Amino acid sequence: MRRRDFLRVPAAAIALPQLARAQAYPVRAIRYIVPVPAGGGNDMIARVVTQRWGVLLGQPFLVDNQSGGGGVVACQATMRAAPDGYTLMQGFVATHGTTPATRHVNYDAVKDFTAVGMIGASPNVLVIHGSVPARTVAEFVDYVKRNPGRLNYASAGNGSLTHLTMELFKQDTGAYLLHIPYRGVAPAITDLLAGRTQAMFPSLASALPHIRSGKLRALAVTGKRRSALVPEVATMQEIGFQGFDAVQWYGTLGPAGLPADVVHRLYETQAAVLKSPELAEKLTSEAVEPWSMPPEEFSRYIAAEVSRWSKLAKARNIHLDE
Repeated sequence: MRRRDFLRVPAAAIALPQLARAQAYPVRAIRYIVPVPAGGGNDMIARVVTQRWGVLLGQPFLVDNQSGGGGVVACQATMRAAPDGYTLMQGFVATHGTTPATRHVNYDAVKDFTAVGMIGASPNVLVIHGSVPARTVAEFVDYVKRNPGRLNYASAGNGSLTHLTMELFKQDTGAYLLHIPYRGVAPAITDLLAGRTQAMFPSLASALPHIRSGKLRALAVTGKRRSALVPEVATMQEIGFQGFDAVQWYGTLGPAGLPADVVHRLYETQAAVLKSPELAEKLTSEAVEPWSMPPEEFSRYIAAEVSRWSKLAKARNIHLDE
């Protein structure tokens, strides 16, 4: 054997097992941890995506709902799993954004996980009760400032995206509204509809029926572009609130140390699933737009989310461990 051929042997010896593993993976069912109870929108997204994803991979996904601790239980189970590609989770803005920003958690949202790919995102929408005489964001801000201490806003709970998005709005406008936290979005919207609170930043999916019925007035959506479901409603960025692109996002992650070839196979097949018009139609019920994002970019996105919400929590003195 010539010397240069001999020197190539170690590299080939390493590459061949990786190639064989990538071609073989997966050889059994994949556990897919969802950090919420069965039946809600987050769970629905997981099931419609993994059903189609499993067909492409040739192995089924077994959805494992592990609610508790605002997603902390699911994150712990995922980070402690073997990094072999057979345990994944559906992370979202709470588990890998707002929760680590507002309270102490025993996981690092970036270092303890391997980002596989974004699934999609849904905007939040600024809605007000009909008793508030405002048709635009500018008119709403003006009304709040002319009535100091008289308006309340609802949220789905302390530290939720609905809470932090309104705090971002208050920071950017200098307007004051009293925060009334609820145990979930449903009771929060119930009281908003009854006029017990006057404003909220819920997900578009939860507010859409009430916007269409005329019971709530939509002033603006978050995100970088208008939603096809309410194309007449401008984005916050459009009307001058730069960087106001907070959205309810969902994505797939695994434990830290997933082999690069396994990550690549997972991402490529997931991205193919997200191109399906039929899947996009299914996700419309949750106002989710498919949003394929490669692993490296998704990892940077998560780091940016934790950073942005941590800065806001510090500025607004939101510390939920105290």
